[in-house]
Amino acid sequence: MGNSVKIYLVTTNQHKLREIRQIFGSEILAAQIEVNENGKTFEANALKKSKAVKLEPDSIALADDSGLVVDALGGRPGVKSARFAGPNPTSEKLCKKLLRLMKGKGNRKAAFVCNVAIVWPNGKHKIAVGIVKGRIIGEMRGEHGFGYDPVFVPTGYKKTFAQMSPVMKNRLSHRGRAFRKVERLLSSL
Repeated sequence: MGNSVKIYLVTTNQHKLREIRQIFGSEILAAQIEVNENGKTFEANALKKSKAVKLEPDSIALADDSGLVVDALGGRPGVKSARFAGPNPTSEKLCKKLLRLMKGKGNRKAAFVCNVAIVWPNGKHKIAVGIVKGRIIGEMRGEHGFGYDPVFVPTGYKKTFAQMSPVMKNRLSHRGRAFRKVERLLSSL
């Protein structure tokens, strides 16, 4: 993709912006627009956010919506992952609420899901999806990452996302997978 195209990422989450710049490249411009994420799906929220940017001809907008889907909780926290523990929750509050709800549950299966919406000035859009399966452990472990990273261990690994280096996490994560799909899609245009 040519350097003349401006790429805007719609997010107010600085952790997410830093992570996406590590995955996708630092040329991404932040579009810090508050959007009410009231969609029923990750795709609906990602599209709503990416369409909030007023685009000039040589630009595109990207926005992701992602979250944790836990089998034993019927898919919760899902699209409400960031708001699961109330307004302005910390990673610790999110994890502690999840661990409390998971107490005594035998099924620990979970998946992180990320939907990235790519929107062009003409209104055309595409969705890239990244999913990583894993399990919820019984306590918080690790210092890296954010959100539910301290309690999520991806399938085939022993460490939580919060115990992994940012490079390793980005290689495995739902967001990493989705944004690498975006990168391939944009470079093929």
